[in-house]
Amino acid sequence: MRATSVADGQAQFALDVRPDLLNPHGVLHGGVLYSLADTAMGAALHSRLEPGEQGTTLEIKMQYLAPVTGGAVVAEATLVQRTRRTAVLEARVRAGGDRTVALATGTFYIRSVRSE
Repeated sequence: MRATSVADGQAQFALDVRPDLLNPHGVLHGGVLYSLADTAMGAALHSRLEPGEQGTTLEIKMQYLAPVTGGAVVAEATLVQRTRRTAVLEARVRAGGDRTVALATGTFYIRSVRSE
């Protein structure tokens, strides 16, 4: 997967579907879509973290709406709300240009890290 844009609480990641990413039924594995959405949401959050902060996924709810069998998929993630210790993000995954194939909502934990 590759980042196509990351800035100011938003991120877009793309992935070309390959045969080794398909399940036995010839459909893109749901875990691939999950990873794409999680990565995009994490990058969107990272773009709004302060120096010395890290974000990590607490939970994600994923809704699979349509199968993907080839081409490219794109996840567009947006920071919905951030507090001092948590953030909520959402991602929309599209294939074939504008066909929405999955929706994700994630909660992320934000922690301060000490430099050594």
